[in-house]
Amino acid sequence: MREVGAVGQAPSLSLPTPFKTVILASTMGQFPLTLSRFITQKQAAQPGATGELASLLTQIGLVGKLIAQDLRRAGLINILGTTGEINVQGETVKKLDEIANETFLKVFHHSGLVCALASEEMEKPVLLPENWQQAKYMLLFDPLDGSSNTDCNMPLGAIFSVLKSERKDRMPTEDDLVRKGTEQVAAGYLLYGSSTMLVYTVGHGVHGFTLEPGIGEYLLSHEQIRMPARGRVYGTNEGNSHKWTTGTKKYMEYLKTPDRATGRPYSGRYSGCLVADVHRILLEGGIYLYPGELDRPEGKLRLLYEANPLAWVVEQAGGKASTGTMRILDVEAKQLHQRVPLIIGSANDVRDAEEFIQGRRM
Repeated sequence: MREVGAVGQAPSLSLPTPFKTVILASTMGQFPLTLSRFITQKQAAQPGATGELASLLTQIGLVGKLIAQDLRRAGLINILGTTGEINVQGETVKKLDEIANETFLKVFHHSGLVCALASEEMEKPVLLPENWQQAKYMLLFDPLDGSSNTDCNMPLGAIFSVLKSERKDRMPTEDDLVRKGTEQVAAGYLLYGSSTMLVYTVGHGVHGFTLEPGIGEYLLSHEQIRMPARGRVYGTNEGNSHKWTTGTKKYMEYLKTPDRATGRPYSGRYSGCLVADVHRILLEGGIYLYPGELDRPEGKLRLLYEANPLAWVVEQAGGKASTGTMRILDVEAKQLHQRVPLIIGSANDVRDAEEFIQGRRM
């Protein structure tokens, strides 16, 4: 459709809003960087980079597009609810859990980029013998974080961790995937909310991209994210407070006690989706806690699929991630589905929490 301009002016072509945005930006010399272009540029600056890691992150972006498409139609095509199965974690499997897991597997099975995949939803890893000699990487992932939100149209996410495959004399085994968080070469998450985002780090800062559905591309929206040293919000499941240790209880009471000098009380913000809650504090500061409990001191969250990748992202943005007694990335990995307490967020907030949990502050 053509718009009629003022007298003496040529009529202008009416374009959909997303295209207007991109065209306007380009005429001002500010054409937004796409995910693939940004990653390729960053990798080109690294000595010895061959492009495979850039391709892998782009494939994760493809996974995000496919899952976001399913989520948009979830209430219309009978993929809400449960499958009737119980996963390796002892949790009821939602239909969307299964779909998201299969999407990751299908995208990466034929990519040639990874030789092993491990998921929170699968008891054993998937090994790809056809890829192992040329594939440089292994991928661990939580395919659909916050799946309790699937049936009520609330935020969801996915978390990923990339490890280097260093053995060329044999196929990788499950033990090769069980490694400390300091050995990650890339990590990040997908967030499905009012918009779809991909946030990642390769050890040189944290960058966020927002999916522009009008053109089907992730565009750079948050470059070099830096967390405030202290925030004003906390996220935790307070329904579990009767199971908390004395130190955790005292810390939570501290956050709720008014004190103008320290910005208290903090506001509670908890969505039931770890990715969404961590994303909030990544941008605005604060703290998220899923601590060890009296009857479960090892915590609930998974070290390899959730805690390690999010810890690296937060640390790269200037934050801190702890079990309450030690740095998450220094935890010795012993099992594929190992659980761990998680205290994550602004550096000063996490430091305060550690002092209470360790009994150094009353």
